[in-house]
Amino acid sequence: MCGRFSLFANPLMFMSEFEIDNLPFDWHPRYNIAPGQMIPAIIADGGRRRVGQLRWGLVPSWAKEEKIGYSMINARAETLAAKPAFRQLFRRKRCIIPADGFYEWKRTEKGKQPMRITMKDGSLFAFAGLYDTWMRPDGEKLSTCTIITTQPNELVADIHDRMPVILRPEDMDIWLDREKFDADMLHSLLVPYNAAKMKAYPVSSIVGSPKNDVPACIREVAGQ
Repeated sequence: MCGRFSLFANPLMFMSEFEIDNLPFDWHPRYNIAPGQMIPAIIADGGRRRVGQLRWGLVPSWAKEEKIGYSMINARAETLAAKPAFRQLFRRKRCIIPADGFYEWKRTEKGKQPMRITMKDGSLFAFAGLYDTWMRPDGEKLSTCTIITTQPNELVADIHDRMPVILRPEDMDIWLDREKFDADMLHSLLVPYNAAKMKAYPVSSIVGSPKNDVPACIREVAGQ
């Protein structure tokens, strides 16, 4: 699964990297993003990329209750076309979720060791995601998203049995294009990212609490 990630890049660098013309919300560095929080997400709108904030934890438009979102922070790549919650979103409501690292917990003899996983060069990347809009009983709209996961690559396999789908830069436009739907093509993008381009290192256990959203979350520590 993917239950924590970070995004603390310079906003101008972020906009340049993801070809965004306008940032319609206040930008704050995030070191420990958790489910239930608002996160930046990018969609294609009229052939151009647009960024906004979605709440992490999918609430499908047909859901009876908002709390379903807490159990839908991730969607398995292998079953997107089969699950009612994801099938139509896979066709028309795909997004990318920018990040610069994510966390997983590795089992050790002394307990669970949080690990931060990034690109070796420290560059930004994007998770494949799905989004939807739910109407609250009072008529207020709630826009939410989920991060797609897949089998782990060689690096992550030593830490966890799942990893988020990280799209190659050249595949982002294909994923975002809502005017074309080729299920086989899209599924071919939902694969483990090249492990040779990634690294992992141990970080402090403070990342276990969403209350801790500080630079210390990303600092390397001695592993257990």
